[in-house]
Amino acid sequence: MVPVIALHYAVAAGAPWIFRRWGRASFLILAAVPALSLVWLVFQHGSAYGTGHGGGLVETYPFVPALHFDVAFRIDPLAWVMELLVLGVGALVLAYCSRYFKDDDDGLGGFGGQLLAFAGTMFGLVAADDLVSLYVFWEVTSVLSFLLIGFARTRLAARRSAVQALIVTTAGGLAMLVGIVMIGTAAGTYRISEILANAGRLTTAPGTSGVIAAGALLLLVGALSKSALVPFHFWLPAAMAAPAPVSAYLHAAAMVKAGVYLVARLAPGFADTPFWRPVVLGLGAATLLVGGYRALRQTDIKLLLAFGTVSQLGFMIAVVGLGTPEAALAGLALVVAHALFKAALFLIVGIVDHQTGTRDIRRLSGLFRRAPRLTVLAVLAAASMAGLPLFGGFVAKESIFAAFTEAFGAHGPLSALAGVAVLAALVVGSALTVAYSARFVWGTFAPKRGLSDTHFKPVTPLFVAAPLILAVLGLVYGVWPAPVDAWVSPYSHAASHLSAWHGFELPLAFSVAAWAGGALLFWARDPVYRLQVALSGLPDAERAYRGLVGAVDDAAIWVTGRTQRGSLFFYLAVILSIATLLPLVVMLFTRPAIPGGAYFVDPKSPLQAIIGVGIVIGALAAVRANKRFLAVLMVSVTGYGIALIFALQGAPDLAMTQLLVETIVLVAFVLGMRRLPAQLRGRTGGGYRVTRVIIAVLFGAVIVFAGMFAMGARTDAPISLRFPELAYNEGGGNNIVNVTLVDIRAWDTFGEISVLVLAATGIASLIFISHRGRRPGPTHEVETGSIGRVRGVDPTSRGGAELAVARTFASLERDAWLVAGRTLAPERRSIIFEVITRLVFHGMVLFSIYLLLAGHNSAGGGFAGGLVAGIALTIRYLAGGRFELHEAAPFNPGILLGAGLATAALSAAVPLLVGGQILQSAIISMWLPVFGDVKFVTSTIFDVGVYLIVVALVIDVLRSLGSRIDEQLEDQAHADAARELRNRSEREQERERA
Repeated sequence: MVPVIALHYAVAAGAPWIFRRWGRASFLILAAVPALSLVWLVFQHGSAYGTGHGGGLVETYPFVPALHFDVAFRIDPLAWVMELLVLGVGALVLAYCSRYFKDDDDGLGGFGGQLLAFAGTMFGLVAADDLVSLYVFWEVTSVLSFLLIGFARTRLAARRSAVQALIVTTAGGLAMLVGIVMIGTAAGTYRISEILANAGRLTTAPGTSGVIAAGALLLLVGALSKSALVPFHFWLPAAMAAPAPVSAYLHAAAMVKAGVYLVARLAPGFADTPFWRPVVLGLGAATLLVGGYRALRQTDIKLLLAFGTVSQLGFMIAVVGLGTPEAALAGLALVVAHALFKAALFLIVGIVDHQTGTRDIRRLSGLFRRAPRLTVLAVLAAASMAGLPLFGGFVAKESIFAAFTEAFGAHGPLSALAGVAVLAALVVGSALTVAYSARFVWGTFAPKRGLSDTHFKPVTPLFVAAPLILAVLGLVYGVWPAPVDAWVSPYSHAASHLSAWHGFELPLAFSVAAWAGGALLFWARDPVYRLQVALSGLPDAERAYRGLVGAVDDAAIWVTGRTQRGSLFFYLAVILSIATLLPLVVMLFTRPAIPGGAYFVDPKSPLQAIIGVGIVIGALAAVRANKRFLAVLMVSVTGYGIALIFALQGAPDLAMTQLLVETIVLVAFVLGMRRLPAQLRGRTGGGYRVTRVIIAVLFGAVIVFAGMFAMGARTDAPISLRFPELAYNEGGGNNIVNVTLVDIRAWDTFGEISVLVLAATGIASLIFISHRGRRPGPTHEVETGSIGRVRGVDPTSRGGAELAVARTFASLERDAWLVAGRTLAPERRSIIFEVITRLVFHGMVLFSIYLLLAGHNSAGGGFAGGLVAGIALTIRYLAGGRFELHEAAPFNPGILLGAGLATAALSAAVPLLVGGQILQSAIISMWLPVFGDVKFVTSTIFDVGVYLIVVALVIDVLRSLGSRIDEQLEDQAHADAARELRNRSEREQERERA
């Protein structure tokens, strides 16, 4: 199963390159991926249904055993049927895209990759046998749907609909996450199969029943938001701003079925919890009626189908959530039928829109004469949606009526009153379905009074192939339901079976009532439409959502206006005051004890006191400094002092890292200050000065004592006492600090480097408006000594002899110390600096690599090595300017950041492929010529990713705060020179006129 998911993601990642080569025909290449996966799935039928190995097809990868969490996948009958729809419809939709889009449409590579990745994600969601993995795939579908709905990026409606869908489904997902944690904690495992196997005990035991019930309710919130049930139903019709293939796949066959699948998966275990059936049946029936009612008034045939989908989703949720075997059989039968007819109808709408340019039933007329074959397909699919005999929809709907009739019988889970109410809602909802099915066929293909036949361009066979296959399969399903029955019966364990004809029984009477009611509603469509217009003032969920969003915006504006005053003093005062008061209140109420043996100065190292005094002096000097550079320099003094403290305490790794970080930060500050005034002005004075001192002193004192009290509050031995043993025996290294970073607590490090990537991206986005990877241009085309000229300096004038020598030195390209150093103006160059840079650069780079490789057993590591390499690049930039930096690092730092993060991620994931745990390290001992015996630990590869990220971060800082500001200053200087020249010319012209 993992190879299937990986194949989808791998081809999706390469989709942009595929589309550059083959254009829209690349959709056929992408369609081959789910098609091949579908063939694999068919061959796994025996394993999935237990005839070969029993219990389904299972794959398990240990992940976090301490939390009872493994990455597990399992394909059983329910998952097999859902995967059949996900892969089969996915392959057809991708093939359909090859004719729906044009070669010159923008963004096809990204769209195709996202659609294929969505198919792989849905496969993973359905196959996941642990709640955490299911949640991860669940949220990925929300992100991908956001991208697919917003494909038309220039359309406001598409962007707004995409954001709305993301907010609603993600909000439900967050509630679902809380439920997952509650259920996993109460059950002692996150494995879905194990939780369902023990559901009877968990839902009745006094210690877990309440937690399980609340957790199941929160899971329902996630499922209902994903499947667009009331009150979350409004996002699905709005999502029709997406292209037709997206609607056919995500909003008919795949994404919205995720909620239905989750309810179907959990219903056998949780249907008897207190909240389950009232929520599922109540909201399901309400959604069925609301969606059908709203579908009847739509004039856009795509919106008509969208509200019809909402209605059918409520139908499915109500059925699969009932929790009886017969309902499970009927519900899954409807899921299959709905995927076939609704995906076909959305694809047909795409053809109509593509070939006519409209979806408005008030403009469509006589298409059955222009496109008779397409009309036949639409009639077949709509008949199945209406539940007419000989179609799959009829088979499923008859089974549903039979299941609910039995559910409020003598031994059913529903009372007679509840059963009658729900069954009545189902009949009325089915009548609405018949009515809007007829409205769709009539509105799209029938001739309209006063309208000429709509022009329809001929359709290629490939364009119509996907809806043809789906519509015909719906007909075959209705005539011969035995295969579907064989697929779904092992999941439901029902005594009954699907049949094309159940005889003259009560379910048939309900169907006849639905057909008659639907026909009556369609016949009286004009009065019904006028009645709906008159009732348009009824509460509307989308208006409520927009009102809520508007209220949040207004509240944000109100809060922002009162807190974001543009005063740094105010911001810091609020932050530091809260950070002071909260720990202080806790300490006052708990009255913790200071740990024994505490001291302020180590008696064994009196030098710490001297360094501490220097740190204090540096901090006070920074506060009193009246120039920015002096303030930054004094802050760096405190940082270097902390590095000395670390060194004296026997922490060389921390000392070296602190030293390097302080150096990089100092350079970044100095580079950035070139765009700021030299003097520090606008300081808060008067009475606020006393306030600042009080807040600062209290904050420092409280934090110091809070740290001391926290150490004294420990009740158990710290886990870090085991780090030396773990580092040496498990991590294979002598450097405890580095092994901790890349092995013992590698998850923390992965989060930290992810933050570094985000920080670098943020810095670049603030500076680079156009493109962060923009190059400064070929170095050989730059005029010698043209970069950074100081206006008014003449080498031939007095005091310019040295500059004349420097200019001569700059013109010697044959033995240049730096590749691009000649581009700098002579007055900007330092021969000594260039010579030193030439001597130390390569040595520093080699030393950084040494620190990277040796860090596992001695001081160093990827972070320290990356900082050393970054400082080497910084020296080269300072010596030779931005062109020299480009020569030293001629690559896009964004790509290097991605490569570093990918390297770390791959080193974490590869152990899973060989039966290990994520982030597990392997120790490889070997003998190499010259080097002799070598021990290589695979966590070093993780460290390589850290190294690349740090180097890329430094390059980003140098290019944004260095090169980019250089360009801005030069542009400003050129503009000033041009202005002065223009003013001089104007003055000369005035003198001539005078």
